Order: sequence, then C-alpha cells, then structure tokens
Amino acid sequence: MRRALTLLTLSLPLIAGCASTGRHVSDWGEITLQPGDTGTCLSNPCRVFFEMPPGEGTYLVTANKVRVGEFPAGQKVTLGSFFESNVLELPGTDVPPTYIYIPESGGSSVSTP
Repeated sequence: MRRALTLLTLSLPLIAGCASTGRHVSDWGEITLQPGDTGTCLSNPCRVFFEMPPGEGTYLVTANKVRVGEFPAGQKVTLGSFFESNVLELPGTDVPPTYIYIPESGGSSVSTP
C-alpha cells in the first residue's frame, strides 16, 4: 500500500503536465491568451485578446467550431467579447487549442423565499 501511494504521489506531476500545454491565465473584464493557454475570465462578457502564433499570412480562428475570423500571424489581435466558455482553435495547424472559461450571466444563484 505504501509503495502504491509513493508511486501515485510521484506520478501526479507527470499527469498534470499532460493536462495542460500552456499557461493558466485569470483576469476580469478582458483576457489575453496564447495558443495552448487555459484562461478564466471573471466577468461576463469578457473581451478576448489572442497572441497569434508566428508565421506568414493569416490564420483562421474558430470558437467552439464557429468561425471568428482570419488574423495576421505574430500579432496580438482582438477576437471580440465572449459571453460563454469557448475552445479557440486554429484549424489546419498543429497549434494546441486554447480554453477560455467565462461565468454564466444572469441573476444570482441564491433563491429567496
């Protein structure tokens, strides 16, 4: 049992490393992300900026498989204001997806009698 616990303890950092390919970013009102990042915006809506990967020409950016637009390589671009969590992808590239979590809008989750 002790050996299994030690093995599990030593393997946790390796497992955690596989779960994320980039940084974990958090901010309120607006957030700047890079490919592979996981971001949490603490407001709804949230203005999203994205650091495009290096290269030439433009890359197509999608959010939850919906086209956002084409943006120049190597530039910090504005993707717009988001109202829900999204997966940002650059189809046709080997760039890792970027995850952004945005809280639900609306009233309080506390009910009153």
